[in-house]
This record gives sequence, C-alpha cells and structure tokens, in this order.
Amino acid sequence: MDYRRKKKLTFFTIGLIFLLSGIEYAVILPTIWGYLQVLHAAPFFLGLGLSAFSLSGLLSGPLFGHWSDRTRTTKSVVLFSNVFEIVGNFMYFIGYSKWLLLSSRLVAGVGAGAASSIFGFITQSTAPEDRANVFAAVMACRQVGLLIGPAFNIFLRLCDFHLGPFLVDKYTSPGLFMCMMWALLQLVVLLMYWDLPPEAEDKEKEVEAEEEEEEVEGVEEDKPLMGPEEPLETYGAVTPEQLEALIIPNGNAAHGSPPPSITDADPFQNFSVRNEFLREEVVILLTAQFITLFNQTALETMVTPLTQKYFNFRELENSVMYFLCGVEVIAGFFFVRWLSQKVADRVVLVVGLIICNVSCAWCLIFLAKPRGSFTWQLTEFIIGVFLQLLGLPFVAVSQVSLFSKVTAVKTQGFSQGVRRSVGGLATILGPLCAGGLTEHLYVMLGMMLALLVLLTIMVMFSYNRLVEPCVVQHADSLEDCM
Repeated sequence: MDYRRKKKLTFFTIGLIFLLSGIEYAVILPTIWGYLQVLHAAPFFLGLGLSAFSLSGLLSGPLFGHWSDRTRTTKSVVLFSNVFEIVGNFMYFIGYSKWLLLSSRLVAGVGAGAASSIFGFITQSTAPEDRANVFAAVMACRQVGLLIGPAFNIFLRLCDFHLGPFLVDKYTSPGLFMCMMWALLQLVVLLMYWDLPPEAEDKEKEVEAEEEEEEVEGVEEDKPLMGPEEPLETYGAVTPEQLEALIIPNGNAAHGSPPPSITDADPFQNFSVRNEFLREEVVILLTAQFITLFNQTALETMVTPLTQKYFNFRELENSVMYFLCGVEVIAGFFFVRWLSQKVADRVVLVVGLIICNVSCAWCLIFLAKPRGSFTWQLTEFIIGVFLQLLGLPFVAVSQVSLFSKVTAVKTQGFSQGVRRSVGGLATILGPLCAGGLTEHLYVMLGMMLALLVLLTIMVMFSYNRLVEPCVVQHADSLEDCM
C-alpha cells in the first residue's frame, strides 16, 4: 500500500476516534442523572461524575503525549488508551453502585488522553499551511458525534432485557453500546492506522522530483552543451547558508521535520519547560484555550436552567435546541476550514474573539435580566446563543493550529497534552462556577466578558508574535526552530 493510501486511511481512523468521543458524550450525558438516582446517589454525584472524566483526561494527556514523543509512535498509544474506554464503559454498564459508576467515568476519561498524541501526530504529518484545515475537520467529527449521539438514545431507551446476570435498560445500555463501539474501533485501528514518519511525504516528493529531473535531463541530452548566446557561468565557494539549504530541503522545513540526525536524538534532550511554555505567544494561546472552554462550558451549564425558567422548555424543546446548535457548530467548523486556507491563523483568532466579545456583551445586556414580551425574550436568547456558537470554531481551530506552530515539533505530543490539560481544567471549573452563579447572571456573565476582554487585549499586544517562529534555512541555528 502506498504512502498516500495509508495516510488517508489513518486520518479516516482519527476521524472515527473523535466521532466516537462525541457520540459517547451525547449518549452518556442524558442518562447519567437518572442512573445516579436509581443508585440512590446524592445530587453532587452528578458533578463528580462529569468532572471525573475531565480530571483523568487532564492527567493522562501529557503522559500519553510524552510516551508518543519518546517512542515516535501513536498507534500503540491509541490501542492502549482505547482499553480504558472499553473497560470504563463496561463498568458503567455494570453499575452496581454509585461508586462504581463514578469510577467508570474516571477510567474512561484516561482513554481521552490519547487525543494529545493524535494532535501531535497531525502536527508532525501535515504542512503548516494545511494544519488548520485538518484540525477543523477533526473537530467537526466530534461535533457530528454530538449531533447524531441523541439518535442512538432513541433505541437504547427501549432496551429492557437481561444479558446473563446483567440488566440492560435505558440507563445501562449506553455503557454497553459504547463498550462495543470502542472494541470495534480497536480492530479499525489495528487494520487502518499507520505510524507514518514525518519525513515520508517529503521523501516521496523528492523521489518524484528526481524522476522529473531525469526525464528533463534525458530530453536535454540531445541539445548542445552550450548555445551561442549562453554565457559560461563560474561557480564560487559554497556559503554556509547555501550548504545548510542543501542539507535541509525546503520540503522538510515546510513540514516541520528536523534533519535525520536530530530526529534520531532524544526529543527531550534539551527540553525546557520555561523555554517551551513560558514564552509570550505560548502563554497567550494557553490562556485562549482556558478562557474559551471555561466560557463555553459555563454557558452550557446555564442554558438549560435559563430555558426552563424563562421559556418553560422541556426535554423535547431542549433536544431541538441542541440539535440546531450542533448543526451551526459543524457548519462553523467547515467554514473555518475554508477560511483558514485564505487567511492567517491569527486573523481567524481575532475574528473569533470579536464575535465572542459581542456575544458575551449581548448576553450580559439582554439575558441577565430579560425584558419585553415572550417573543422578544426568545429572540434575544436565540441571538445570544447563535453568536456564542458562531465564534467558537474560529477560536478553537486557530488557537490549536497556532499552538502547533509555536511549540517544538519533536515534543508536540507532550505539548498538546499540556494544552488539553489546561482545557480540561477549564471544563471542570466552568460548570462549577456557573452552577453556583446561575441566580447571579450579572456576576457570571460579567466575569466571562472580563476574561474575553483580557484575552483580546493580550492577543492585540502580541499579535506580531502569533506566527510560525522561523524556517530552518533562515534561522541562525537549527535549535532555534526546534
């Protein structure tokens, strides 16, 4: 099988992984509260169960990323992490007690840490100019999973039978269903996922270029060595810059691939947390990761109580709302995928921040204390949610793509793990803050807007630094670009 076919199948498998992660969230979330009530759990167990998944993913992400960077493989990491998903969902299916249920989400969350290795793999196997395009497609796959996940609950809620000693009903069936889905994914990963070396595509291009040159030389053999008007060129000594350009082809620099001697070395040999993560541009992008996810999860937490309080929405109305929101987010990711090919990542980031600021200001003005008729209040709510979801793909895709370009390629798995851990912390704190301030919307929305304004100011002051740092040929030394 040629390189291009392997690469397509590998990225198809990555899409399936993120699709299943979205489906799992969509089938577990609607049933977990009822499940906990059947097990006589206190209300705070709902927050513990949701946070447990994020917590274990927060801790496992950097570890899996470090593993993939050390071994330069991601397939083994994905296979290993899927075992936690399978076991965790089977524990959720058994569910004899509230503590087992809580443990099941903790175990399943470990499997989510493999996304760090996958993001590192995407960074190392795509050109910088194509990276935002790929990231947008991968994120859209998860949103598709979130969108179609509720459809599986239509038949899962009808389950009512015994499988040996285990009861399969509307509460336990989501765990069994996801256990089987992740088990099937193991086979897909074994058959359709390859650890492609970063420089493979460059080597293939070099072979094609050499073949083209041989064809051209074959045609030119019939020509005289020197035409009547062709001056004889003289060649001087090769400069160090020219020698470096010969040793490190443009293709490898474009794809962020270090020279073989560096690739073979320990990727963490000269690694420094200070030099890698405490640089201005990296701090800004990690801040963007935290603030956007904090605001997103806080809004998700507040939406359902707000719709019940002001519009008397029930399960059907909320389901329709979430479906329409999912359609908008998916469309947004595909629009950003197209836009990222036309403009720079930092431009996409600024556009997203402007939309998010407008959205948060709108919500603070109109949703904190709704006024007017029912129709006008509903219109205000729809506009606020629409703007919030519109800005999400812009910020999400651009900050991931930029982060992959301003951090070292050779330790990208670990760096992506740190980034996702920061996001995991936000997904834990966001619902906790929003849950406690649902009755104090001016405070909650005001804090969200203040965070967005702070982030926007940071981005504006550091706008010139939010670019790929250098190309190897134009660097003072090789280490400057590593």
